[in-house]
Amino acid sequence: MTELTRDVVIVGAGAAGTTAANELKKAGLSVVVLEARDRVGGRLWTDVIDGAMLEIGGQWVSPDQDALKETIAELGLETYSRYREGESVYVGADGASVRFTGEMFPVAPETERVIAEITERLDAMVAEIDPDRPWAHQKAAEWDAITWDAWLRAQTDDDEAVRNLAFATGSAMLTKPTHAFSLLQSLLMAASAGSYSNLVDADFILDKRVIGGLQQVPLLLAERLGDDVLLGHPVRTVAWSPSTGSGTGGVTVEADGDLRVHARYVILAHAPVLYNRISFVPALPRLQHQMHQHISMGFVIKVHAVYDRPFWREQGLSGTAFSPYELVHEAYDNTNHADDRGTLVGFVSDRNADDVFRLTPEERKERILASLSHYYGAEAENPVVYYESDWGSEEWTRGAYAASFDMGGLHRYGADVREAVGPIHFACSDVAGAGYQHVDGAIRMGRLAAANIVEAARR
Repeated sequence: MTELTRDVVIVGAGAAGTTAANELKKAGLSVVVLEARDRVGGRLWTDVIDGAMLEIGGQWVSPDQDALKETIAELGLETYSRYREGESVYVGADGASVRFTGEMFPVAPETERVIAEITERLDAMVAEIDPDRPWAHQKAAEWDAITWDAWLRAQTDDDEAVRNLAFATGSAMLTKPTHAFSLLQSLLMAASAGSYSNLVDADFILDKRVIGGLQQVPLLLAERLGDDVLLGHPVRTVAWSPSTGSGTGGVTVEADGDLRVHARYVILAHAPVLYNRISFVPALPRLQHQMHQHISMGFVIKVHAVYDRPFWREQGLSGTAFSPYELVHEAYDNTNHADDRGTLVGFVSDRNADDVFRLTPEERKERILASLSHYYGAEAENPVVYYESDWGSEEWTRGAYAASFDMGGLHRYGADVREAVGPIHFACSDVAGAGYQHVDGAIRMGRLAAANIVEAARR
């Protein structure tokens, strides 16, 4: 068995883990990063599929994501804007596609008025939410006891308005059915982006991409760590001693590949749904056992369709498309920088994703491309490259995009979700406030965990 000794062992080589490791090294602490996969990046993954470069995982950068933008600049990476020239497409309840410009969907005037009024109401509520402490709001318990769908339907009986308001945090972000999470969880999602209006503004949330792919962020951070990043080493056991008056009791981490690491601290820099893949000796406290059972991943299929050219631009379309009635509830021009070919990216979420995975691959592809054709015409049904990002089948991810609490869980457990347990620290986008569920949040949490350890080590 190989035995290593470090100040800190980090489990997970995604954006959070590689950020934390670099921050710790800057502070003079020794580190090793253990990654279960055979690659760096976690939920960031750029790959070449049938000759096309595809960002299989996260990819966009929005204006509010300061931690991510700082890291991109510091690494010397360049960004480019998502293509958005021309008209967008909306498909209504009658199945008819309508071209439009601006932020508001082309719905009936009364529905438009209702959407605007409730959006204003939500913006006011979100303004009162601290994304790092949503449970502290005086109405947190009340808002965590009503589902997002039930709250919206209590505001209006306009079903189309409800569907259009609901999907921003439902299908589009938390990727769970809107009856499965609370109003408070939805408000946190919006607060993490600055406002509900920001969250529903595709030109804000999906602003820029990194030339060459966003996975370069953890890849370049990992390069700086050199041999201190070990791939293909799933962690199986964390033996830990509680803190004592003289400081931390330390940890011993055992991983596949006959590897044992002795350290003062450990950072679990991966999704909370994977905590139960590790045996803790002694067991984690009762609070963590309960809390982790109330956190689950959402599920979305990211569909990539590559064509010989961006044909929709010839029709005066931006590539941006929405519908709460379509299998593919949203889609965008995802053409790579300086690429002559055109790429569309679409998303199939929650129950719809469950349903199409009960079909054969051929049937699923046919139905998804048919949905895209309702936005862009028959030419959308004939891509030269087609690929589905299925993170639900990934052993070390188990869903997408990220984890969230079930009903009542955020108010009940939110204050404890990233609190250290003795020498065990937690860092990932799933436990972030600002940047929640985004790479920006992963970087913020990596920095926070590292800062907490540096402070503890100095004490």
